[in-house]
Amino acid sequence: MEEILKYFPNLSENQVNQFEKLSELYHDWNAKINVISRKDIDELYVKHVLHSLGIAKVMGFQPKSTVLDVGTGGGFPGIPLAILFPETRFYLIDVIAKKIKVVNEVAAALELKNVKAEQLRAENAKGEFDFIISRAVTNMPDFVSWIKDKIKKQQNHELKNGILYLKGGDLTEELKNFPNATEYNLSNYFSEEFFETKKVVHLPLKFKV
Repeated sequence: MEEILKYFPNLSENQVNQFEKLSELYHDWNAKINVISRKDIDELYVKHVLHSLGIAKVMGFQPKSTVLDVGTGGGFPGIPLAILFPETRFYLIDVIAKKIKVVNEVAAALELKNVKAEQLRAENAKGEFDFIISRAVTNMPDFVSWIKDKIKKQQNHELKNGILYLKGGDLTEELKNFPNATEYNLSNYFSEEFFETKKVVHLPLKFKV
């Protein structure tokens, strides 16, 4: 938890309480339904919570904006971002029902009113969103093909509407057909060794009729 306060010192008392509750909630649920690897659960705050919040270091979401989290797993990056941006609406989807059960239970326990979660394939998600977020569920070309028709026309942020993708390693080959993509190294924001090769990729996408 100290890592969260180190990089996000201006949290409200309620936000601090919500972030603190994540440890017990995920340890309890992980014992019943394995949504986080056994070796990672003890490093929840760095490898999952802080990693998710890397997106917030690149850009802050505006109130009333809408964000789709594709392949959310146990709720990452959507749950930590929903705590940080309580006035932004987050729609978390995953194809695995038991993972969505955990997301819904965690969101309910934290009293997150800005989270909706469903078992759903990305292609079947309804609506348009300011941003689509994800943690490395697939390669970028496939990901774009899933969500390319789900971007809002109206722009309300510093960055253009599109994808904010958490990925690691050398992405040269994967992004070669996306010249508009920008890579943000999380090592510029977080000092922990885990973030040395981790990045947020922003890929603006045009609204499609």
